[in-house]
Amino acid sequence: MPGREQGKLSAVYQTAKVFHDHAAEYDNWFASSLVYEIELAALRSLKSIILPPEIEIGVGPGRFARDLGIAFGLDPAWAPLRLARQRGITCCQGLGEELPVKDGSCGAVYLLFTLCFVLQPQKLISECGRVLKDNGHFIIGMIPAESKWGEYLAAKKKAAHIFYKHANFYTVETVRRWLAESNMDIIEFRSTLYQAPEGVEQIEAPQESLDEKAGFVVIAARRG
Repeated sequence: MPGREQGKLSAVYQTAKVFHDHAAEYDNWFASSLVYEIELAALRSLKSIILPPEIEIGVGPGRFARDLGIAFGLDPAWAPLRLARQRGITCCQGLGEELPVKDGSCGAVYLLFTLCFVLQPQKLISECGRVLKDNGHFIIGMIPAESKWGEYLAAKKKAAHIFYKHANFYTVETVRRWLAESNMDIIEFRSTLYQAPEGVEQIEAPQESLDEKAGFVVIAARRG
């Protein structure tokens, strides 16, 4: 067991190193990405229910945080945090499984494209619940494992793609169960990104419901 846990921890630090070493390359992808605009539209459609202060776990270079007006961010990779700071985000280096945040201090916690990279997803979700205020919101943006996009990225993992070789993709049902175990109730969904991974050519409006065939699903949960 110790060897297995050490192996998992090593994978986390290897992933952080990849995003540190390739921060500029990763950041540049957002600049001309229609996929990013589609995902951002889905997230923006939920902003009316959100109250500050807000924090993004796995903030990376801070593109989503800046465009969503999220003031605080945390990430294990240092170089992306420098970019996030340049975008006006107050940042801290660390792991989501051990948040350096007081109990009940956040109006909203965002976890965008990060769940697939963490060592202990259930512990991370529990930590996010811990730092939320009563009736605070937990916003998860994820790629469902059984969608075309999930299968596409799983193939990249199998091929040892530099960004995805340590990633693990989950179904919405699995995440729903983890949320329930952490005393959080799902209140809204958004689904979008129906175009094939190889051919995204136009903007999409998000659907206000769950569809695991969509390439991007947003889950809005609330602490009970």
